[in-house]
Amino acid sequence: MSEIINMNHNINNVEVLWPRINQTYKFDSSPKVKKSVPCDAFDEGATYSLQFKMNEKQAKDLYKHMKAAYEAKQAEHSDWPDKFSMPFKKEDDGSFTYKAKLKGAYGAEATRKPAQYDATGKKLDDDFLLTTGSTANIAIAFTPYHGMMGTGVSLRLRAVQVISLKPMEEQSPFGAVEGFEAIPKEDSNPFEDTSVEEPKKTVKKAVASAPKQGSDDLSSIVDDWDD
Repeated sequence: MSEIINMNHNINNVEVLWPRINQTYKFDSSPKVKKSVPCDAFDEGATYSLQFKMNEKQAKDLYKHMKAAYEAKQAEHSDWPDKFSMPFKKEDDGSFTYKAKLKGAYGAEATRKPAQYDATGKKLDDDFLLTTGSTANIAIAFTPYHGMMGTGVSLRLRAVQVISLKPMEEQSPFGAVEGFEAIPKEDSNPFEDTSVEEPKKTVKKAVASAPKQGSDDLSSIVDDWDD
């Protein structure tokens, strides 16, 4: 009896890159665009997708599970190759990147948008925008394949749990040129130089009085401290 392989898997604590999961997107190849743009779920090429970055240990663990999923499916098809090539891209810093995605629709039925949760497991708003550089756990389903598109295991995106969210940065559409440069305005410190000048003391001259009989003079007091 063959071992039953769980095709669902969680990829934990990875850096998110280029998430497009708040709605479906497609790549617009027209000369003036050449980038992913929002689209209807039934448009050709419509997908939810995100890339993610892993360290070497995480990449090895993911590949091990992908390999097990592939071998379980390959056992059902005698014409499938025994193995597939390692699909991850190795970056210059030694990390590995890969992508998880989900088609906007299969046939006449739209797919369910991947759910997003915070670190406590609370579901986030439907229009929540995940950002590049955030850290997340990614729930996927392994989909082994062999055919015209090649051989391998795709990762079907199911859900995302946001562990830490990187603030969104607004990028300028302009490059740097010579000219006006804003000088940062220094905020005045409300606590700076708050000392109040101490009022001058008026020294009153003491009226000399006749020394009392039996009183010690200054020299005798100093002599007492020295004892």
